[in-house]
Amino acid sequence: MTLATTPRTGPLADLTPGTWNVDTAHSTIGFTARHLMITKVHGHFNDFDGVVSIGENPLDSTVTANVRLASVDTGNADRDGHLRSPDFFNTEVNPEMTLRSTSIAERGSDYVLAADLTIAGETHPVEFALEFDGVSTDPFAGKTRAGFEASTEINRSDWGLSFNMALDAGGVLVSEKIKIELDVELILAD
Repeated sequence: MTLATTPRTGPLADLTPGTWNVDTAHSTIGFTARHLMITKVHGHFNDFDGVVSIGENPLDSTVTANVRLASVDTGNADRDGHLRSPDFFNTEVNPEMTLRSTSIAERGSDYVLAADLTIAGETHPVEFALEFDGVSTDPFAGKTRAGFEASTEINRSDWGLSFNMALDAGGVLVSEKIKIELDVELILAD
């Protein structure tokens, strides 16, 4: 993939260069997996942080994020406990999932965020389809905010998350493919 190096034009030109922090109260890190191959289970993480450093050329910006895996929440305490166990995240040994960007490039009217994703001690490259939702000033604190949506699909076995069970009717208990969806609001640091 070639990294575009355009001047400050286009939608990202609205972003002020500098440090932007993830507003965790207005952001979601979610995922979707298939259960029994017939339905989808949705989950998210409640404890995370992130920083986006916007460059003079927005395509030279960097993203870092840390997710505390023990904060997984699928709405079912038994399932969440299983996800924290050595069968999946093994949160006592691997407490965090991290994301470190490697590039941002234009793709049509949107963008692609390439990054290294580390889960359970394994790091692999991923690409997120990235949409910029704009910049606004919040009416309460006067802070400058920006919004993004990003999504990708990974094969969890690539990160050693290979627990599964064969089903009598065929198929498996949990899909190998996991969709990751991010809705992120950033706040420009003072």
